[in-house]
Amino acid sequence: MGSGVSAGPGVPAGSGVGVAAPADVSPPAGRGAAAGRAAASGGGAASGPAPDLGAVFGALADATRRDVLRRLAGTGDSVTASALAADLPMTRQAVAKHLRALADAGLVVAAREGRETRFRAIPGALDDAVSWMAATGARWDGRLDRLRRKVEGG
Repeated sequence: MGSGVSAGPGVPAGSGVGVAAPADVSPPAGRGAAAGRAAASGGGAASGPAPDLGAVFGALADATRRDVLRRLAGTGDSVTASALAADLPMTRQAVAKHLRALADAGLVVAAREGRETRFRAIPGALDDAVSWMAATGARWDGRLDRLRRKVEGG
Protein backbone atom coordinates (compact mmCIF):
# COMPACT_ATOMS: atom_id res chain seq x y z
CA MET A 1 0.00 0.00 0.00
CA GLY A 2 2.89 2.35 -0.82
CA SER A 3 2.64 5.85 -2.20
CA GLY A 4 4.98 5.09 -5.08
CA VAL A 5 7.36 7.71 -3.75
CA SER A 6 10.84 6.41 -3.05
CA ALA A 7 12.44 7.48 0.23
CA GLY A 8 15.81 7.43 -1.45
CA PRO A 9 18.24 5.17 -3.26
CA GLY A 10 17.95 1.60 -2.05
CA VAL A 11 15.00 2.34 0.24
CA PRO A 12 11.68 0.76 -0.73
CA ALA A 13 8.78 3.12 -1.31
CA GLY A 14 6.51 3.37 1.67
CA SER A 15 9.06 2.07 4.15
CA GLY A 16 9.39 5.45 5.85
CA VAL A 17 13.10 4.71 6.34
CA GLY A 18 15.34 7.74 6.10
CA VAL A 19 12.50 10.21 5.66
CA ALA A 20 11.69 12.64 8.40
CA ALA A 21 8.25 14.13 8.21
CA PRO A 22 8.54 17.90 7.91
CA ALA A 23 6.83 19.91 10.62
CA ASP A 24 6.32 22.75 8.17
CA VAL A 25 6.27 22.65 4.38
CA SER A 26 7.30 26.27 3.96
CA PRO A 27 10.99 26.95 3.24
CA PRO A 28 13.26 28.41 5.90
CA ALA A 29 13.56 32.20 6.04
CA GLY A 30 15.64 33.68 3.27
CA ARG A 31 15.14 30.74 0.93
CA GLY A 32 12.52 32.20 -1.40
CA ALA A 33 12.63 32.50 -5.17
CA ALA A 34 14.22 35.96 -5.04
CA ALA A 35 17.07 34.64 -2.90
CA GLY A 36 17.52 31.72 -5.29
CA ARG A 37 17.68 34.03 -8.31
CA ALA A 38 20.12 36.33 -6.55
CA ALA A 39 22.45 33.46 -5.69
CA ALA A 40 22.15 31.84 -9.10
CA SER A 41 22.65 35.04 -11.06
CA GLY A 42 25.95 35.75 -9.31
CA GLY A 43 27.72 33.69 -11.96
CA GLY A 44 29.20 31.37 -9.34
CA ALA A 45 28.11 27.89 -8.43
CA ALA A 46 24.63 26.88 -9.45
CA SER A 47 23.71 25.80 -5.97
CA GLY A 48 22.27 28.48 -3.76
CA PRO A 49 19.28 28.89 -1.54
CA ALA A 50 16.49 26.53 -2.49
CA PRO A 51 13.45 27.87 -4.34
CA ASP A 52 10.14 28.46 -2.56
CA LEU A 53 8.11 25.22 -2.72
CA GLY A 54 4.88 27.01 -3.57
CA ALA A 55 6.55 28.82 -6.46
CA VAL A 56 8.12 25.57 -7.69
CA PHE A 57 4.83 23.66 -7.64
CA GLY A 58 3.05 26.65 -9.21
CA ALA A 59 5.55 26.80 -12.06
CA LEU A 60 5.41 23.05 -12.60
CA ALA A 61 1.60 23.05 -12.67
CA ASP A 62 1.82 24.08 -16.33
CA ALA A 63 2.59 21.20 -18.74
CA THR A 64 4.41 23.51 -21.16
CA ARG A 65 6.74 24.77 -18.44
CA ARG A 66 7.46 21.19 -17.39
CA ASP A 67 8.35 20.41 -21.00
CA VAL A 68 10.57 23.50 -21.29
CA LEU A 69 12.35 22.62 -18.04
CA ARG A 70 12.78 18.99 -19.16
CA ARG A 71 14.33 20.18 -22.44
CA LEU A 72 16.65 22.61 -20.65
CA ALA A 73 17.76 20.01 -18.12
CA GLY A 74 18.32 17.50 -20.94
CA THR A 75 20.72 19.75 -22.82
CA GLY A 76 23.15 20.19 -19.93
CA ASP A 77 24.00 23.56 -21.45
CA SER A 78 22.48 27.01 -21.72
CA VAL A 79 19.97 27.63 -24.52
CA THR A 80 18.28 30.71 -25.97
CA ALA A 81 14.50 31.10 -26.05
CA SER A 82 14.73 31.11 -29.87
CA ALA A 83 16.50 27.74 -29.89
CA LEU A 84 13.86 26.26 -27.59
CA ALA A 85 11.04 27.74 -29.66
CA ALA A 86 12.42 26.10 -32.80
CA ASP A 87 11.53 22.70 -31.30
CA LEU A 88 8.20 23.74 -29.78
CA PRO A 89 4.83 24.63 -31.34
CA MET A 90 4.92 28.21 -30.00
CA THR A 91 6.56 31.55 -30.56
CA ARG A 92 9.82 32.70 -29.03
CA GLN A 93 7.85 35.22 -26.97
CA ALA A 94 5.66 32.47 -25.51
CA VAL A 95 8.74 30.40 -24.65
CA ALA A 96 10.37 33.47 -23.06
CA LYS A 97 7.27 33.97 -20.90
CA HIS A 98 7.47 30.37 -19.66
CA LEU A 99 11.20 30.75 -19.03
CA ARG A 100 10.52 33.87 -16.92
CA ALA A 101 8.00 31.92 -14.84
CA LEU A 102 10.55 29.14 -14.32
CA ALA A 103 13.21 31.71 -13.38
CA ASP A 104 10.83 33.38 -10.92
CA ALA A 105 10.37 29.96 -9.28
CA GLY A 106 14.14 29.52 -9.01
CA LEU A 107 14.30 26.60 -11.45
CA VAL A 108 16.08 28.36 -14.31
CA VAL A 109 18.78 31.00 -14.46
CA ALA A 110 19.23 33.52 -17.27
CA ALA A 111 22.60 34.93 -18.32
CA ARG A 112 23.34 37.58 -20.93
CA GLU A 113 25.97 36.64 -23.50
CA GLY A 114 26.40 39.51 -25.89
CA ARG A 115 23.02 40.21 -27.46
CA GLU A 116 21.54 36.90 -26.36
CA THR A 117 19.96 35.76 -23.13
CA ARG A 118 20.77 32.13 -22.46
CA PHE A 119 18.82 29.99 -20.01
CA ARG A 120 19.87 26.90 -18.12
CA ALA A 121 18.23 24.67 -15.55
CA ILE A 122 19.58 25.01 -12.03
CA PRO A 123 20.89 21.63 -10.83
CA GLY A 124 19.25 20.53 -7.60
CA ALA A 125 16.48 23.14 -7.77
CA LEU A 126 13.85 20.43 -7.36
CA ASP A 127 15.57 18.71 -4.40
CA ASP A 128 13.43 20.38 -1.72
CA ALA A 129 10.23 19.60 -3.65
CA VAL A 130 11.23 15.96 -4.08
CA SER A 131 12.14 15.70 -0.38
CA TRP A 132 8.80 17.23 0.63
CA MET A 133 6.90 14.80 -1.61
CA ALA A 134 8.83 11.80 -0.28
CA ALA A 135 8.29 12.86 3.35
CA THR A 136 4.60 13.55 2.75
CA GLY A 137 4.20 10.20 0.99
CA ALA A 138 5.92 8.43 3.88
CA ARG A 139 3.64 10.13 6.42
CA TRP A 140 0.56 9.08 4.45
CA ASP A 141 1.90 5.54 4.12
CA GLY A 142 2.19 5.40 7.92
CA ARG A 143 -1.32 6.75 8.39
CA LEU A 144 -2.80 4.34 5.86
CA ASP A 145 -0.94 1.39 7.42
CA ARG A 146 -2.35 2.28 10.86
CA LEU A 147 -5.84 2.60 9.35
CA ARG A 148 -5.45 -0.76 7.54
CA ARG A 149 -4.37 -2.47 10.79
CA LYS A 150 -7.32 -0.94 12.66
CA VAL A 151 -9.81 -1.99 9.97
CA GLU A 152 -8.36 -5.50 9.83
CA GLY A 153 -8.60 -5.74 13.62
CA GLY A 154 -4.86 -5.81 14.23
